[in-house]
Amino acid sequence: MDSPDRLEERASNNDNDATSLPSERKDAGSTTEMVEEVELVQSTDRTKRTLKNRHIQLIGIGGTIGTSLFVQIGAAMTKGGPANLFIAFTLWCTVVLAVNNCLSEMVTWIPVSSPFVRFAEHFVDPALGFCTGINFFVFNAILIPFEMVAFNVVLHFWTDKIPVAAVICAILVIYTFLSIFAVSYYGESEFWLALGKVILIVGLIIFTFITMVGGNPLHDAYGFRNWNPSNVAGAPFAEYLYSGDLGRFLGFLACLIQATFTVAGPEYVAMTAGEAYLPRTTLPIAFNGTFFRLAAFFVLGSLCVGIVVPYNDPNLLHAISAAQPGAGSSPYVIAMARMGIPVLPHLVNALILTAVFSAGNSFVFCSSRTLYGLALEDKVPRVFARCTASGVPIYSVGATLTFALLAFLQVSNNSAVVLQWQAIWRRFVNLVTASALLNYAIIAFAYIRFYNALKAQGISRDTLPHKGFWQPFCGYYAFTATFVMAFVGGYTVFLPGHWDTTSFIFSYAIIGVLPILFLYWKIRYRSSWQKLETMTFFDKERQIVDQYEADIDS
Repeated sequence: MDSPDRLEERASNNDNDATSLPSERKDAGSTTEMVEEVELVQSTDRTKRTLKNRHIQLIGIGGTIGTSLFVQIGAAMTKGGPANLFIAFTLWCTVVLAVNNCLSEMVTWIPVSSPFVRFAEHFVDPALGFCTGINFFVFNAILIPFEMVAFNVVLHFWTDKIPVAAVICAILVIYTFLSIFAVSYYGESEFWLALGKVILIVGLIIFTFITMVGGNPLHDAYGFRNWNPSNVAGAPFAEYLYSGDLGRFLGFLACLIQATFTVAGPEYVAMTAGEAYLPRTTLPIAFNGTFFRLAAFFVLGSLCVGIVVPYNDPNLLHAISAAQPGAGSSPYVIAMARMGIPVLPHLVNALILTAVFSAGNSFVFCSSRTLYGLALEDKVPRVFARCTASGVPIYSVGATLTFALLAFLQVSNNSAVVLQWQAIWRRFVNLVTASALLNYAIIAFAYIRFYNALKAQGISRDTLPHKGFWQPFCGYYAFTATFVMAFVGGYTVFLPGHWDTTSFIFSYAIIGVLPILFLYWKIRYRSSWQKLETMTFFDKERQIVDQYEADIDS
């Protein structure tokens, strides 16, 4: 098997010799071989494998950590209290870890562009691949303008004198530069930006430990004071909407819903599969690191938030209700202000600024690669599968960046723009959370089909480059948890006196749209449910990766 570049060269040579007689081209092989090779070139990823292990590791972190871990998490704690927050985040990390186990096994064996979107097509039904790709593309693309506006909101922590349009234009130019010229630029930029996120969360964890044992200007060793009901009424389990056990359960549910939005990661590692250098070596390392990222960043992070500030702190409640910009609503910054630490809040805000920029950068990459994967499967016009000489799907990137122009809708000199942004964001979180949960559910379901197909065809999982643990339990656990939570996210609208039509639409619109997309493709193209006994596993693509890695090793 020739490498993709070699096959392309041979196909080009064959095209140039098309006018010669078959007898004059015996050295080119049979006509059947030539046709098969040309078809292989046309259906193969044309991206370049330039992302190294360090890039993928930090991209996984960059796509995982966002402002919600530093800022929005405080709003969830005010509803559930520190214990509920910690338990909810720990529990949900087990679900994301189960999704990670499903993805790692499939992606390391079949490292193609936009992998889980195409897995839904090949392991379940082409109709599911279509609605999965549209869902993930829109989910990521629509987040780009929101992150761009969020960048400006974070800037308001220092000043509101910089024109919003100027900020948006600058970010758009940088995103375009990083996305179009070479994927290595994206990898390097995300490496350093994600490194800033790591420094921030590790620094905040260290800050929590040092200050709680008395290392602060007040010399107050406050420890777990905010968890003690004798010091903080209602702690550590707060009541939400109702009193008593029901209120405490709803407080836990509010924290769990926040966790479903905040905790992420394995899908961003998976999206690098088509551009990963030595994917069967680098990807398992990146996927295995997910456990440590979840434990260090989300479990410890949720614990620290409940330590540094009480859930009913007046300053925290005021910051949330007044939509303080940037780090102004962060529980950590509020704790720093209470302890009289003047410099750290500015450092936290600066690093949050890089986190926002990094998140938008990741969304550009993931949405463009999703569109590219859809084009490879002929789910969108084939033009989106065209790549530049450096392996960038140029038209997919261009289409993705058009979504960024929506950020200009927020251009305003009105002082209420921050409040408006926060109001929109709270509802928008419900929409993107439901979309992400359904995406996880589809990944888990595709893995269950993958697992059963291997078993039906007598292929041992021991022969795979990477074998996930506790399977197929993880597949069923992840599918059940994510599918159920997709419906739970907007439950408050069904409580007496809490009906809100807008919130209902934002919470459940995507749940209604995806079945429509599925039926559209199913009916129009009469797609067939894949049979376990005859299901294929991207045989041609895997052969190309095999040859590529063999050439590298030699």
